[in-house]
Amino acid sequence: MAVFFLAFLQARNMKPPSGKPLGLNFGYRIGAGVLMPILNLITKRNWLGTEKIPKSGAVVFYSNHVSYMDALVLAHYLFKNGRAPRFIGKEAVFKIPVVGWVLYKAEQIPVKRQSDSAAVALSEAIAALKMGHAIGIYPEGTLTRDPNLWPMTGKTGAIRLALAAGAPLIPIAQWGDHEILAPYSKLLRPFPRKEVTLQCGEAIDLSKWQGKEDDPVAMEEATGFAMKELARMVGELRNDEPPKELFDIRKSDLPRTGNFKKKK
Repeated sequence: MAVFFLAFLQARNMKPPSGKPLGLNFGYRIGAGVLMPILNLITKRNWLGTEKIPKSGAVVFYSNHVSYMDALVLAHYLFKNGRAPRFIGKEAVFKIPVVGWVLYKAEQIPVKRQSDSAAVALSEAIAALKMGHAIGIYPEGTLTRDPNLWPMTGKTGAIRLALAAGAPLIPIAQWGDHEILAPYSKLLRPFPRKEVTLQCGEAIDLSKWQGKEDDPVAMEEATGFAMKELARMVGELRNDEPPKELFDIRKSDLPRTGNFKKKK
């Protein structure tokens, strides 16, 4: 595994972040050149808390997941505020012609969910953090199954990343892009322009769980704490109260990944 990991890093020629925004590279230039004019055209941007985005140094940003557009609008928000993050995303997207090539050139990190490759992705993300990169992650691991689109319980990867790299863990709540591309839909509704709101919060205090990365109970507790804070922030954007207990896909009959609405 270690040999594979080192070869993978060498093949991608990972380097400490540079440029403006920090982390800019060839792949990001291509993606930004194509996508940002489109996002500017179809979204009304309501960007809050941008002063809380660290301008340098390792950081793990985590967010709620309501639409296939989420990573695009979050990357736009961070890119225009000084950071070009490396997202951990599902491997299938990297297999799409042209798109996958751009993602690799932008040094995004693929993960095959519910497999051993998840550990490789986390190792690469830790290496990127230790170089000073920003990492973006969706702890839910899939689009929310909550019928009212509230954040679900999360997986422990975001907490483990932050603790392993000694990086701050910062929540970013987002709301509105599901009006452009509904959950699990492929039908874009770009017009009329929709307001998309993102708000950066304060770093989560993980001191209580420092040194407990090998304790699964502690990691679940820390993840629950972080997801509750994210849900609270989403509630502020929606002007609504989040549920006291977040939807737990492990306690439902729904599949943990994939489009559960797709007709078989």
